Amino acid sequence: MPLETPSRIVKALASRGYNAEREAVTLLASAANPAEAMERAVDEAPDDALRLTVDHVRAVLDGGSNAADAPTKPTGAGLADSVAPPNQTADAADAANAADAADAADPSVSTGSSTENSQTAAPSPVETGGSTRDAKVTPDESTTLDGSPTRPSGAATDSSHTRDPSKRSLDIANDMTGASTGTGEYKQFVTTFRDRYDRLSKLLRGRVNHRPTKAIGDMVGGSEVDLIGLVNDVRSTASGHWLVELEDTTGTFPCLVMKDKGIAENVAELLMDECVAIQGTLSDDSGIVFVDTLHFPDVPRTFKPKTADRHVQAALISDVHVGSQEFMADAWHSFTDWLHTPEADPVEYLLIAGDMVEGVGVYPNQDEELDVVDIYDQYERFSEYLKEVPGDTEIVMIPGNHDAVRLAEPQPGFDEELRDIMTAHDARITSNPSTVTIENVSVLMYHGVSLDEVIAELPAEKASYDEPHKAMYQLLKKRHVAPQYGGHMRLAPEERDYLVIDDVPEVFHTGHVHKLGWGKYHNVLAVNSGCWQEQTDFQKSVNIDPDSGYAPILDLDTLDMTVRKFT
Repeated sequence: MPLETPSRIVKALASRGYNAEREAVTLLASAANPAEAMERAVDEAPDDALRLTVDHVRAVLDGGSNAADAPTKPTGAGLADSVAPPNQTADAADAANAADAADAADPSVSTGSSTENSQTAAPSPVETGGSTRDAKVTPDESTTLDGSPTRPSGAATDSSHTRDPSKRSLDIANDMTGASTGTGEYKQFVTTFRDRYDRLSKLLRGRVNHRPTKAIGDMVGGSEVDLIGLVNDVRSTASGHWLVELEDTTGTFPCLVMKDKGIAENVAELLMDECVAIQGTLSDDSGIVFVDTLHFPDVPRTFKPKTADRHVQAALISDVHVGSQEFMADAWHSFTDWLHTPEADPVEYLLIAGDMVEGVGVYPNQDEELDVVDIYDQYERFSEYLKEVPGDTEIVMIPGNHDAVRLAEPQPGFDEELRDIMTAHDARITSNPSTVTIENVSVLMYHGVSLDEVIAELPAEKASYDEPHKAMYQLLKKRHVAPQYGGHMRLAPEERDYLVIDDVPEVFHTGHVHKLGWGKYHNVLAVNSGCWQEQTDFQKSVNIDPDSGYAPILDLDTLDMTVRKFT
């Protein structure tokens, strides 16, 4: 291929097994004949050299410094059609970034009413927004796809950013990989739900003076009652009231929510097996509680998120689906090419929330839509695509329901055979869900299968596929990523319920539903990041119109976010 830009030089060098210093690549790009200069530098480099230095390049250029002063040839097209580049070091990526900055102007924002400064880095993807109607916004916002405002990223074009791995920190909590004890026995399910009750009830005991259900039955009629329990049943009465049966470790007790009570609308949000608290009054015969107040574990309204102490960003993506005929390779190439530009220098972390590959046998007639039919070949292909990401980027991955792990949640991280395939960048692989703390910002990563259940059970204004972040609000409110057992939700019984949200995260990141949406809930940023797969025949049959080729870019120092479109 013609070596018209340093990024292409980096790719060509990598294909020959070489990395290069940034200035060395710049010198090659400035040569009268970059291709010839590169070949000579490779030929004359020492046999044991794996990295071209400035000295290696200058040794084959006439005068060295004169070549550096020569004008760089401009590229005539974008990089989306180029071949997938191999892994690159930080030096090589920086070199490519420096020259690609002048190759093209940024496209306009999604509204078409304004454009970014054409002097900033290119090729920049379109900036757009999602469903952010519930997010707190400020006067300097731009317009989003749905006409609602979103706060733009404060420093998305900071070309002076220095990528310093020594300043990074990344910790993972709640990883249950290798710790599964479940065999499916009934008593193990009891253990899981008891652990759920114990931990969530602790979050509620500060608001109510809980009495066990067994003790409530012995109280005098008309007594005030506080009760914490898992929702065992919800049904309407002939008069239109709601009867909610709560269960604790001592038994069950019926609680009646009158239809004219303000809390009646909250009953519509209840899911089976979630933990709630009620306050009310016992009936005269002590057989039922008339509910006055209903409490969810919830995120405290006083929650104050932590931020990074420097400007650094994380890209949040999910549902790559390599192996599908509908995988968007061109969009992926555009995304990874952009990651090599100066504009993307602050993006030092990439968090992938499941479904790396399309999988095999996940839904009816899936084999007719596969581009790669062997599951291991799919992961081999995914690993090659992952190599396009700058080599010094920290990557964290969790599995999803299309991945080659158990379907029941929590899902352990990939096994050793798959880890050996996906060795690019030494990515951190953890379970679904897991909490990843990057530079003081905790990100709860969950693939999101339970969102189907939440959207199916709750009213459309509470949860929908068009606004997936609202369904995520419900999970935050319940402090559990998959509260309802049964239906499509598969639960693996463990000694510990790994799906409980013990600590409030700064960011809640999901995928699965292939829809883009985000917003703030009690200062927690909820993000569903869309997908990298165009609509499949199966999705058409179930009326799913995916949001494809988007990458939310999160400023860890401000928790502001910009969504970039690469199609």
